[in-house]
Amino acid sequence: MFFFTPDINGTLYTLNEEESSHAARVLRLKEGDSITLVDGKGGLYMAQIIEAHQKRCKAEIVEKQTEYGKRSYRLHIGIAPTKNIERFEWFIEKTTELGIDEITPLLCERSERKNVNIERLQRVMIAAIKQSQKAYLPQLNKMTEFDMWLKTQPDGQRFIAHCNNNERLLLKTAYRPKQDVVIAIGPEGDFSMREVNDAHYCGFKGISLSTSRLRTETAGVAACYGISFVNL
Repeated sequence: MFFFTPDINGTLYTLNEEESSHAARVLRLKEGDSITLVDGKGGLYMAQIIEAHQKRCKAEIVEKQTEYGKRSYRLHIGIAPTKNIERFEWFIEKTTELGIDEITPLLCERSERKNVNIERLQRVMIAAIKQSQKAYLPQLNKMTEFDMWLKTQPDGQRFIAHCNNNERLLLKTAYRPKQDVVIAIGPEGDFSMREVNDAHYCGFKGISLSTSRLRTETAGVAACYGISFVNL
């Protein structure tokens, strides 16, 4: 059983009330049971429950691993949130499970959704790292205008997935493995031609993620899986 403990420090740790309730009341864990704690920064801790209280479950750390599951590359996806927020939450959940380092919700010319609840999305991420047994919590940025986001991305492999023309490489062909990568994915109505041109001016290369036309959230997951697969 995995528990998210971002402020862990030392050899003893008390789970917060929500996690304590889950451990003692839902899972019915007892003194002496083993649990796993993750701090979201690569730290994984093997621990043993010493007090199974529903509001303040205490555990003793018996083993620690650093950089648990660290990858050889860094993936940042900038993506326009979908009008249906549940689909965007699905994207957040699945890419966290697959392995992603940073997500930026983008405000584009054709965006139908103008805002997101960052705290709610963070909760989806936390549940996903516990489900997939990961020690790194992705960085989730505030919603950012696409033009501004373009100008703040580091040099390196940068791609924009769009449907405006056929002069695009498949991601698996364009990407060089074991290197950091930034990928931009537009809203349901796709990026505008101006946005695509601005991205090219900023060094982004046009790519395709599939021979089919994908929904925004599906494109995001396909991009994440594609990068993960070629880096196996």
